[in-house]
Amino acid sequence: MPRQVLLFSGASAVGKTSVLKSLLPLLAHGGMAPCVCKIDCLKTGDADVFQSLGLPCVTGLSGDICPDHFLVSNLSELWGWADRLGRDALVIETAGLCHRCSPATEHMAAGCVLDCTASCRVPGQLGPMLTQADFVVLTKIDMVSQAELEIISWQIRILNPSAALFPVDGLAGYGTDLLAQWLLARPVCTGFERDALRHTMPSGVCSYCVGERRVGSAFQQGVVGKISFEEAPVCGV
Repeated sequence: MPRQVLLFSGASAVGKTSVLKSLLPLLAHGGMAPCVCKIDCLKTGDADVFQSLGLPCVTGLSGDICPDHFLVSNLSELWGWADRLGRDALVIETAGLCHRCSPATEHMAAGCVLDCTASCRVPGQLGPMLTQADFVVLTKIDMVSQAELEIISWQIRILNPSAALFPVDGLAGYGTDLLAQWLLARPVCTGFERDALRHTMPSGVCSYCVGERRVGSAFQQGVVGKISFEEAPVCGV
Protein backbone atom coordinates (compact mmCIF):
# COMPACT_ATOMS: atom_id res chain seq x y z
CA MET A 1 0.00 0.00 0.00
CA PRO A 2 1.16 3.59 -0.59
CA ARG A 3 2.36 5.39 2.54
CA GLN A 4 0.70 8.63 1.48
CA VAL A 5 -2.55 9.51 -0.29
CA LEU A 6 -2.79 13.15 -1.31
CA LEU A 7 -6.20 14.42 -2.42
CA PHE A 8 -6.64 17.57 -4.51
CA SER A 9 -10.33 18.40 -4.90
CA GLY A 10 -12.03 21.48 -6.27
CA ALA A 11 -14.45 22.79 -8.84
CA SER A 12 -13.72 22.73 -12.56
CA ALA A 13 -11.07 25.17 -13.87
CA VAL A 14 -9.80 26.29 -10.46
CA GLY A 15 -6.25 25.28 -11.42
CA LYS A 16 -5.80 21.83 -9.85
CA THR A 17 -3.81 20.39 -12.74
CA SER A 18 -1.59 23.48 -13.04
CA VAL A 19 -0.75 23.28 -9.34
CA LEU A 20 0.08 19.58 -9.60
CA LYS A 21 2.21 20.13 -12.70
CA SER A 22 4.49 22.37 -10.62
CA LEU A 23 4.14 20.42 -7.38
CA LEU A 24 4.78 16.84 -8.45
CA PRO A 25 8.41 17.33 -9.61
CA LEU A 26 9.14 18.99 -6.25
CA LEU A 27 7.68 16.01 -4.39
CA ALA A 28 9.74 13.61 -6.51
CA HIS A 29 12.88 15.68 -5.90
CA GLY A 30 12.15 15.50 -2.18
CA GLY A 31 12.23 11.69 -2.24
CA MET A 32 8.56 10.86 -2.82
CA ALA A 33 7.64 8.42 -5.60
CA PRO A 34 4.13 9.48 -6.67
CA CYS A 35 1.62 8.04 -9.07
CA VAL A 36 -1.44 9.98 -10.16
CA CYS A 37 -5.15 9.30 -10.53
CA LYS A 38 -7.28 11.83 -12.38
CA ILE A 39 -11.04 11.59 -11.80
CA ASP A 40 -13.33 13.47 -14.16
CA CYS A 41 -16.86 13.23 -15.47
CA LEU A 42 -16.99 12.95 -19.25
CA LYS A 43 -13.61 13.74 -20.79
CA THR A 44 -10.07 14.66 -19.81
CA GLY A 45 -6.67 14.96 -21.43
CA ASP A 46 -4.80 15.72 -18.22
CA ALA A 47 -3.22 12.27 -18.08
CA ASP A 48 -0.85 13.45 -20.82
CA VAL A 49 0.33 16.25 -18.52
CA PHE A 50 1.27 13.84 -15.73
CA GLN A 51 2.76 11.24 -18.05
CA SER A 52 4.94 13.95 -19.60
CA LEU A 53 6.46 14.33 -16.12
CA GLY A 54 7.40 10.65 -16.19
CA LEU A 55 4.72 9.66 -13.69
CA PRO A 56 2.30 6.73 -13.92
CA CYS A 57 -1.26 8.01 -14.32
CA VAL A 58 -4.66 6.37 -14.48
CA THR A 59 -7.85 8.17 -15.51
CA GLY A 60 -11.31 7.46 -14.17
CA LEU A 61 -14.35 8.89 -15.97
CA SER A 62 -17.44 8.73 -13.77
CA GLY A 63 -19.99 9.26 -16.55
CA ASP A 64 -23.48 9.30 -15.04
CA ILE A 65 -22.16 8.86 -11.49
CA CYS A 66 -21.10 11.65 -9.13
CA PRO A 67 -17.27 11.79 -9.46
CA ASP A 68 -16.76 11.86 -5.69
CA HIS A 69 -18.95 8.77 -5.19
CA PHE A 70 -17.10 7.18 -8.11
CA LEU A 71 -13.73 7.87 -6.50
CA VAL A 72 -14.69 6.44 -3.11
CA SER A 73 -16.01 3.32 -4.83
CA ASN A 74 -12.60 2.83 -6.45
CA LEU A 75 -10.26 3.74 -3.58
CA SER A 76 -9.27 0.21 -2.62
CA GLU A 77 -8.47 -0.60 -6.25
CA LEU A 78 -6.37 2.57 -6.51
CA TRP A 79 -4.41 1.62 -3.39
CA GLY A 80 -3.71 -1.76 -4.95
CA TRP A 81 -2.63 -0.15 -8.24
CA ALA A 82 -0.14 2.13 -6.45
CA ASP A 83 1.15 -0.84 -4.46
CA ARG A 84 1.72 -2.93 -7.60
CA LEU A 85 3.71 -0.05 -9.11
CA GLY A 86 5.84 0.19 -6.00
CA ARG A 87 4.88 3.85 -5.52
CA ASP A 88 4.83 5.30 -2.02
CA ALA A 89 2.37 8.11 -2.78
CA LEU A 90 -0.98 8.14 -4.55
CA VAL A 91 -1.95 11.64 -5.72
CA ILE A 92 -5.61 12.04 -6.63
CA GLU A 93 -7.13 14.95 -8.54
CA THR A 94 -10.92 14.99 -8.49
CA ALA A 95 -13.71 17.39 -9.36
CA GLY A 96 -16.00 18.69 -6.63
CA LEU A 97 -19.29 19.39 -8.36
CA CYS A 98 -22.12 19.87 -5.88
CA HIS A 99 -19.91 21.12 -2.99
CA ARG A 100 -21.84 18.82 -0.66
CA CYS A 101 -19.74 15.74 -1.45
CA SER A 102 -16.21 15.12 -0.28
CA PRO A 103 -14.22 11.94 -0.92
CA ALA A 104 -11.72 12.80 1.84
CA THR A 105 -10.93 9.95 4.24
CA GLU A 106 -9.38 10.02 7.70
CA HIS A 107 -5.98 8.66 6.64
CA MET A 108 -5.28 10.75 3.53
CA ALA A 109 -3.99 14.32 3.30
CA ALA A 110 -7.04 16.13 1.94
CA GLY A 111 -6.74 19.40 0.07
CA CYS A 112 -9.22 21.85 -1.41
CA VAL A 113 -8.17 24.02 -4.36
CA LEU A 114 -9.98 27.35 -4.52
CA ASP A 115 -9.95 29.99 -7.28
CA CYS A 116 -9.43 33.44 -5.73
CA THR A 117 -10.95 35.21 -8.74
CA ALA A 118 -14.34 33.51 -8.39
CA SER A 119 -15.74 35.55 -5.50
CA CYS A 120 -14.91 36.54 -1.94
CA ARG A 121 -18.08 34.65 -0.98
CA VAL A 122 -16.96 31.32 -2.44
CA PRO A 123 -15.56 29.82 0.81
CA GLY A 124 -18.96 30.13 2.48
CA GLN A 125 -20.57 28.25 -0.42
CA LEU A 126 -18.31 25.22 -0.09
CA GLY A 127 -19.13 22.27 2.14
CA PRO A 128 -17.04 19.36 3.47
CA MET A 129 -14.58 19.74 0.60
CA LEU A 130 -13.35 22.87 2.41
CA THR A 131 -14.40 22.40 6.03
CA GLN A 132 -12.84 18.91 6.26
CA ALA A 133 -9.62 19.77 4.38
CA ASP A 134 -6.14 19.53 5.88
CA PHE A 135 -4.83 22.17 3.48
CA VAL A 136 -6.31 24.75 1.13
CA VAL A 137 -4.59 25.92 -2.04
CA LEU A 138 -5.51 29.43 -3.18
CA THR A 139 -4.91 29.78 -6.91
CA LYS A 140 -4.72 32.70 -9.35
CA ILE A 141 -3.40 34.98 -6.61
CA ASP A 142 -1.71 37.15 -9.25
CA MET A 143 -5.17 38.25 -10.43
CA VAL A 144 -6.52 39.57 -7.10
CA SER A 145 -5.40 42.31 -4.74
CA GLN A 146 -3.70 41.64 -1.43
CA ALA A 147 -6.83 42.85 0.35
CA GLU A 148 -9.03 40.37 -1.54
CA LEU A 149 -6.61 37.55 -0.76
CA GLU A 150 -6.68 38.42 2.93
CA ILE A 151 -10.50 38.51 2.97
CA ILE A 152 -10.70 35.06 1.35
CA SER A 153 -8.06 33.68 3.74
CA TRP A 154 -9.95 35.14 6.73
CA GLN A 155 -13.20 33.48 5.58
CA ILE A 156 -11.46 30.14 5.15
CA ARG A 157 -9.98 30.32 8.65
CA ILE A 158 -13.46 30.90 10.09
CA LEU A 159 -14.78 27.79 8.33
CA ASN A 160 -11.69 25.63 8.87
CA PRO A 161 -9.30 27.09 11.48
CA SER A 162 -6.90 24.16 11.39
CA ALA A 163 -6.29 24.01 7.62
CA ALA A 164 -2.91 25.11 6.27
CA LEU A 165 -3.26 27.83 3.59
CA PHE A 166 -1.05 27.98 0.52
CA PRO A 167 -1.43 30.92 -1.90
CA VAL A 168 -0.17 29.65 -5.27
CA ASP A 169 0.32 30.95 -8.79
CA GLY A 170 -0.14 27.67 -10.60
CA LEU A 171 1.10 28.86 -14.00
CA ALA A 172 4.34 30.32 -12.62
CA GLY A 173 4.69 27.71 -9.89
CA TYR A 174 5.02 30.33 -7.17
CA GLY A 175 4.12 28.94 -3.75
CA THR A 176 4.21 25.25 -4.68
CA ASP A 177 7.61 24.85 -2.98
CA LEU A 178 6.08 25.64 0.41
CA LEU A 179 3.21 23.23 -0.27
CA ALA A 180 5.71 20.52 -1.27
CA GLN A 181 7.69 21.00 1.95
CA TRP A 182 4.52 20.73 4.01
CA LEU A 183 3.38 17.55 2.27
CA LEU A 184 6.82 15.93 2.47
CA ALA A 185 6.91 16.60 6.22
CA ARG A 186 3.61 14.86 6.91
CA PRO A 187 3.81 11.52 8.75
CA VAL A 188 3.38 8.43 6.63
CA CYS A 189 0.32 6.21 6.95
CA THR A 190 0.83 2.54 7.70
CA GLY A 191 -2.34 1.35 5.98
CA PHE A 192 -5.80 2.18 4.70
CA GLU A 193 -7.68 -1.03 5.47
CA ARG A 194 -9.74 0.62 8.24
CA ASP A 195 -9.99 4.03 6.61
CA ALA A 196 -13.31 5.91 6.67
CA LEU A 197 -14.85 8.98 5.11
CA ARG A 198 -14.53 12.19 7.12
CA HIS A 199 -18.08 13.23 6.22
CA THR A 200 -21.16 11.45 4.96
CA MET A 201 -22.16 11.65 1.32
CA PRO A 202 -25.59 13.11 0.37
CA SER A 203 -28.36 10.82 1.54
CA GLY A 204 -30.00 8.22 -0.66
CA VAL A 205 -31.00 8.37 -4.30
CA CYS A 206 -34.04 9.70 -6.09
CA SER A 207 -35.76 8.53 -9.25
CA TYR A 208 -33.78 11.03 -11.35
CA CYS A 209 -30.52 9.48 -10.12
CA VAL A 210 -31.49 6.20 -11.76
CA GLY A 211 -32.66 7.54 -15.09
CA GLU A 212 -36.13 9.06 -14.68
CA ARG A 213 -36.75 11.95 -17.11
CA ARG A 214 -40.42 12.79 -16.55
CA VAL A 215 -41.09 15.86 -14.41
CA GLY A 216 -43.75 15.89 -11.70
CA SER A 217 -44.45 14.55 -8.22
CA ALA A 218 -46.08 11.42 -9.62
CA PHE A 219 -42.75 10.30 -11.04
CA GLN A 220 -40.59 11.08 -8.01
CA GLN A 221 -39.46 8.29 -5.71
CA GLY A 222 -36.72 7.75 -3.17
CA VAL A 223 -35.17 10.59 -1.17
CA VAL A 224 -36.74 13.74 -2.59
CA GLY A 225 -36.22 17.26 -1.25
CA LYS A 226 -38.94 19.91 -1.53
CA ILE A 227 -38.85 23.68 -1.11
CA SER A 228 -40.80 25.13 1.81
CA PHE A 229 -42.89 28.13 0.73
CA GLU A 230 -44.30 28.94 4.17
CA GLU A 231 -41.76 31.68 4.89
CA ALA A 232 -41.57 33.02 1.35
CA PRO A 233 -42.57 36.74 1.29
CA VAL A 234 -45.42 37.76 -1.00
CA CYS A 235 -44.83 40.97 -2.92
CA GLY A 236 -47.28 43.76 -2.07
CA VAL A 237 -48.48 42.12 1.15
